Amino acid sequence: MASASEIKIRINSITETKKVTDAMYMISSVKMQRARRENEKTRPYFNALREEIGELLENIPENNNRYFRILDPEGVKGRAMLLITADRGLSGSYNQTVLKAGIDRMKEEADILPFIVGEYGRQHFTVKKLKFADNFNYAAQFPTIREAQRICTDLLEYYNTDRVDQIEIIYTHSTSFGTGEIRRKILLPLEKSDFYGSANPEENIGKEYLPDPDTVLNGIVPPYLTGFIYSALVDSYCSEQQARMTAMNTAGKNAEEMLKKLRIQYNGIRQAAITNEMIEITSGTKALRKKQKKAGTGN
Repeated sequence: MASASEIKIRINSITETKKVTDAMYMISSVKMQRARRENEKTRPYFNALREEIGELLENIPENNNRYFRILDPEGVKGRAMLLITADRGLSGSYNQTVLKAGIDRMKEEADILPFIVGEYGRQHFTVKKLKFADNFNYAAQFPTIREAQRICTDLLEYYNTDRVDQIEIIYTHSTSFGTGEIRRKILLPLEKSDFYGSANPEENIGKEYLPDPDTVLNGIVPPYLTGFIYSALVDSYCSEQQARMTAMNTAGKNAEEMLKKLRIQYNGIRQAAITNEMIEITSGTKALRKKQKKAGTGN
């Protein structure tokens, strides 16, 4: 059985650990709220781009733009997959869940090439000796529009040079329940049906697109994709912070339970020690009285 001093050391150690988990909980909460505010600021701009694409498609319904081309599923030459993970762990099952979704997708399509955001994901693929784009190095922490633009540019380079015919994204959608929801979406080619109803036909009357609608569309699609990627980065980042908050909250509760048991054990040992001391004092007092009584009788 552990001594009182050993239990005291363990209590102090767990108390310090709980301070760390509580601090990490608060930090994750602040990070999540800040990311959401930044995303809300940019949302109107990207919604406007979506509406503009809808208007263009209404003007040119028979458009054969490369971003909207129809692929034969059997004839896809290559696929790219943007997989968003975290930079580090301590976030429950967040990383394991999204990595499983990505690896399962690779089992379905042998020609798919993962582009991984987040150091945790890249390390996992390296350890497992799985293929991925090793010249694609982007952090998951503090997502920005500039970072989303660079990611979009890298992916479009593969698409525009026909190295891949399809680009998809797998990320984690944050929910109000605190549990992330894995989502998969085809980024390219785009589906025209995704933009139907986004434009106002009355506002579209008399509009002209120079030099031509197709050229304008080629200029609008990359920023639109940037916005979607940025939103997915923020969504995943918020989900990561939610998962970390849940993990730290659980760790804090477990620490409280451990401290409660250790304090009971510590107090029990101390109470037993005090009881033993009192018994020793009482026994010593009785023995002293007997000795004094015997000494008085002898006189």
